[in-house]
Amino acid sequence: MLIRYSKMLLSGALGALILLVAINNVTDYNTNFEIVSHVMSMDQVPSGSPLEWRAVANPTLHRALYAFIIAVEFAAGLLILIGVWRLLLTRKAEAARFNAAKDVAIVGLALAVGLYLFGFMAVGGEWFQMWRIGPDLEQAAFRFIGCAALVLLFLGQRDD
Repeated sequence: MLIRYSKMLLSGALGALILLVAINNVTDYNTNFEIVSHVMSMDQVPSGSPLEWRAVANPTLHRALYAFIIAVEFAAGLLILIGVWRLLLTRKAEAARFNAAKDVAIVGLALAVGLYLFGFMAVGGEWFQMWRIGPDLEQAAFRFIGCAALVLLFLGQRDD
């Protein structure tokens, strides 16, 4: 029973964290929007770089991508928390029912890993050269990937 509660606690903590990030991105919109805009504009890439053609200078596209990021964060956080609620309801059930109840949380966790791994590390970090703005941006994304992936692996372990 302790392992089940641990899975719910860690999943819930991560769901709350991701939901808080989404809420912060809405309530303090401009702080991270400016970062998204800098990254997509590639204004830190040296002039004449062979990668300059990747830059997107259209503010409408910056806002659309930022809105997509926020929507995915809300979706991931809510799915994880809904999944935790389902786990809580089945915490005393037989293993097969508890394992089956993990699916929603697993989808939310996979969505979070996908957002930060593909969206921030691959697209932001490599395609748009986000690392040129500062290493802290990729390190922050990697922390989310690490936390979400570890919780996903832990939650995904079958309960007997």
